[in-house]
Amino acid sequence: MRLSQKVRLLSAVLVPMLALAACSGGGGSSAADGGAGGGEQVKITVWSWDGTVERAVPGFEAANPNIQVEVVNAGSSQDEYKALDNAIQAGSGVPDLVMFEYFAVPYFAIPGKLTDLGEFGVERLKSDYVPAAWSDVTVNGKVYALPSDYGPSAMFYNKATLDKAGVKEPPATWDEYYEAAKKVRALGDDYYIAQDTGDIFFLLSLIWQAGGRPFKVNGTKVRIDFTDAGTTKAVAFWQKMLDEDLINTKITGWSDDWNRALNDGTLATQTMGGWLTSTLPERAPKAAGDFRVALMPQWQEGEKVGSANGGSSFGIPAAAEHKEAAFKFLEYFTHGGGLSSRVDAGAFVPNTSVLDSEKFQSETNEYFGDQKVGSVLAEATQIVGSGWQYPPFFEWARSIYGDIASPYYTTGQGSLAQILEEWKRRCVQYGNEQGFEVS
Repeated sequence: MRLSQKVRLLSAVLVPMLALAACSGGGGSSAADGGAGGGEQVKITVWSWDGTVERAVPGFEAANPNIQVEVVNAGSSQDEYKALDNAIQAGSGVPDLVMFEYFAVPYFAIPGKLTDLGEFGVERLKSDYVPAAWSDVTVNGKVYALPSDYGPSAMFYNKATLDKAGVKEPPATWDEYYEAAKKVRALGDDYYIAQDTGDIFFLLSLIWQAGGRPFKVNGTKVRIDFTDAGTTKAVAFWQKMLDEDLINTKITGWSDDWNRALNDGTLATQTMGGWLTSTLPERAPKAAGDFRVALMPQWQEGEKVGSANGGSSFGIPAAAEHKEAAFKFLEYFTHGGGLSSRVDAGAFVPNTSVLDSEKFQSETNEYFGDQKVGSVLAEATQIVGSGWQYPPFFEWARSIYGDIASPYYTTGQGSLAQILEEWKRRCVQYGNEQGFEVS
């Protein structure tokens, strides 16, 4: 699940990427030395900021009385990754199971800090995942985590606002979106079709859908290029939207101002991950019944191509003490009896067994005007474009993007293309400093 908070720089707090075996190996156990076999009592520690995971614990412990599960929130995203790196380096306090955003999996997998889940026969679970999610946890042909939630990009739109602007159907193409933006803007000074103050995840999702693949990773070799056709098309389109004052660049996502604009309808759409279904009702309760969900607008009429915006997985550190017990719980809450409790609690999972189910496809959502939201998001998940990659040091990369982009959004100096080129320059320098071959 993607986080809204600003992430601090990692370069000063994380150990160098390629300080491999000295701090990441050893310490792990199989069933023979304290995993979950033999009926001995085992306690596993799970680090998670996803509250739905804890919902699966009672059922798991009832079915596995010899395994006790402690779920700990060790911080979100960067805070947790820093704590994990510190524990690995110290050789103590390493948890048995850890939550990772998809882009963080390579950071820990490549230096050997994660367990290859192939030893648990995870290939048998592959068919229950949409291909894009499975790809997100696969590094150099090996699976290092299991997907637990997913964020297919979708367009959340305020139907009442679009109706008021004379837009009777949600924009099906980005050309239609552009025309709708002008109509919404004509409603008044406060009205915009969307906001953006430098959200790298939105921009990358736009590039992803357009066919751009700016990051190419092959082992420790990384190539970064923001000049391919798909990237150029997406960036040029969004630049046009910004240049024509069709996007609100004053309201920051997840702020009180953002909540107010969603509540009063002055922000007509929000293109984000499907996980927004769980938080939008809390942030915009006054807009209940007005919002709907649609697929992302397409670049060509009649196409159906999507992208992703966020999502999380769980992996087992190489230094974990109780690997077998950890995997047993991991399988339980991502595929077994604990899955339904998490879905009921609001988790949006990439399991085809859930997405294709009659209940998920047909259930209506009162907040979204009794729309069958599940069927829209299930389709959005199935059409995510293949071949997308993040560089192994993306956690650091995203932390600096906001600082690079901020002058443009506050003063108008520069352009998106220039921001991306500076971002690339900084990423190349940092990646090479960490022992990668980046160009």
